[in-house]
Amino acid sequence: MNQKEKRIITIMTVFTLIFGVTTIANAMHIMEGYLPPRFCIIWGAICFPFLVTGYLSIKKTLSENRKSITVLAMAGAFIFVISSLKIPSVTGSCSHMTGTGLGAILFGPAAVSILGVIVLIFQAILLAHGGLTSLGANTFSMAIAGPLISYGIYKLCGKLKVNRHVGVFLAATIGDLFTYCVTSIQLALAYPAQNGGFQASAAKFLAVFAPTQLPLAIIEGILTVVIIIGLETYAKSELTGLRFLKGSEN
Repeated sequence: MNQKEKRIITIMTVFTLIFGVTTIANAMHIMEGYLPPRFCIIWGAICFPFLVTGYLSIKKTLSENRKSITVLAMAGAFIFVISSLKIPSVTGSCSHMTGTGLGAILFGPAAVSILGVIVLIFQAILLAHGGLTSLGANTFSMAIAGPLISYGIYKLCGKLKVNRHVGVFLAATIGDLFTYCVTSIQLALAYPAQNGGFQASAAKFLAVFAPTQLPLAIIEGILTVVIIIGLETYAKSELTGLRFLKGSEN
């Protein structure tokens, strides 16, 4: 491990120690025991093929570029840190940044499903943040749906010749917001309103999430851009190996 890689790991370790430990145990993704059993099973089954694809994607990436493991670990640490900083919101859930946009941009959305599920398992066991029964639902919203949108937005911005850093900001911000749209749908499916059913319930959940999640999504977009700029400075060879840096600069 060279000096540059040690510097990156040291910075992320300090960042994790400062911000990653939380004392709030009652604010969660979708908390343990909140979803009916059939929804837990359904969301878990939906996630399974994505996780298999994610494992194969990571395996291929590391076999082609072993040095990328440092950036991969950093992307996972970033997800763990900022998704642990949470604000209590809708009953049975919370608002927080996701951090998955960074990994989706660098490694693709499939790889982030594995990073996300690992983070969610550790948070559920160590921080009482989320739950094992709701693991499938949380994985789908935060580690599958959000990263897919982030990746799609970033690629679209690239095709439209949008400045790279603007594309990163939009991808991370919109991916974060979409995660909470999916979470609202999941909660609405499990608990439709007596008057208005699923649609009314989804609208209520979205309305409660929006005031806290919109500024958090913007902050996440800015943080993601800052980290990308740092990687472009200190890990240019790794980003080139991941085909993030190629051709002319935007």
